[in-house]
Amino acid sequence: MEYQSSLEFAQELDKNDPLKVYKEQFHLPKNADGTNMIYFTGNSLGLQPKTARAYIEQEMIDWQNLGVEGHFEGKNPWYYYHHFMENASAKLVGASPSEVVVMNTLTVNLHLMMISFYRPTKERFKILIESTAFPSDKYAVASQAAIHGFDPEQAVVDLKPRDGEETLRTDDILQKIKELGSSLALVMIGGVNYYTGQLFELEKITAAAHEAGAKCGFDLAHGVGNVPFQLHDWHVDFAVWCSYKYLNSGPGGVSGAFVHQKHGDNKEVLRLAGWWGNDEKTRFLMEDKFIPQSGAAGWQLSNAPILSMAAHRASLEIFENAGIENLREKSLKLTGFLEFLIDEFNSKKSNESINIITPRDPNQRGCQLSLLTGENGKTLFDSLTKNGVIADWREPNVIRIAPVPLYNTFEDCWRFVDILASATSTSSVT
Repeated sequence: MEYQSSLEFAQELDKNDPLKVYKEQFHLPKNADGTNMIYFTGNSLGLQPKTARAYIEQEMIDWQNLGVEGHFEGKNPWYYYHHFMENASAKLVGASPSEVVVMNTLTVNLHLMMISFYRPTKERFKILIESTAFPSDKYAVASQAAIHGFDPEQAVVDLKPRDGEETLRTDDILQKIKELGSSLALVMIGGVNYYTGQLFELEKITAAAHEAGAKCGFDLAHGVGNVPFQLHDWHVDFAVWCSYKYLNSGPGGVSGAFVHQKHGDNKEVLRLAGWWGNDEKTRFLMEDKFIPQSGAAGWQLSNAPILSMAAHRASLEIFENAGIENLREKSLKLTGFLEFLIDEFNSKKSNESINIITPRDPNQRGCQLSLLTGENGKTLFDSLTKNGVIADWREPNVIRIAPVPLYNTFEDCWRFVDILASATSTSSVT
């Protein structure tokens, strides 16, 4: 698409946007004068769907009127609640419904998956992860190595970009996997890196891990609801994700997990066992022997957090209606337009003040652009906030912005860069 840097061009794109109706299905933060703020932080906490309150209220009503009988007699029986989200979740990650489950929270699910898929030996014990992974992932893999008696300094291998580069090259990832070879037990990286916004080539990474004899899993917290995946066809062993970022399901919202069918149908795969993962047909017989459900549901431990899941269900319904492929198509245009405007902004400066460290190739990123600022970047960020922009600051000098196709507009992108230009005219960011 040939972009233009005018407000009129942005408004014309919004007028012809087939997904523009979805913005009205979310509550947008307001400025003091009642106008909408520019919310570019869906990569950290998505906005509230207007239907979420009614979904939660329905469960409150059933709890009020039915008490414990709501497990079987409610409008949406709590006993089976995770099943109500299987189809929508499966479509988002390219899986069959039995390969996904909504349960727990993100890092809890990551640990549960590593209990099953990180099975180190004296010779094969290393975990490969990107150096800029989200800290919780780094903590999780290090603690798993330690639990198995290995020194995390030796067992956890950090993938670092080349000198002078901000992102990882796929060839370097594949080479490192080959180099580690028979010492590699698990590849566990973020599908979309939280800091740079880089979208990794999951299919190639998975194939390389398997060729080396290792398992491969991904933290898709910044990926699900942002970009489409085909986890089943790519033969990914496992994946986990949260629901409160692009999936708009509330702070601390429930998590999702994927377990490939080849593992989910294998009842011999070691796992932590809990009541809710037991076969539904025999669960209430209260027998001592654990009989896991088939598929990802067999990794459940406790009964579902219904109120959190109700909010998640409200959001998933929106995704089902909009379609992740349609959202991706708009996202490519939306983020591309924002990139174009920032480049235009930089072209008018004597020195380039804002450096986009997210890959320029649209196939290697999702919604997010990470902007590298200078030493006064925090002053710039504070100025953006004061002028109605909700973005995200990451130390030491990166502003993360994410135009989300469900509720952000092309005019939002134009207004952001207009505010950016005003902010930089009064304070240096170099």
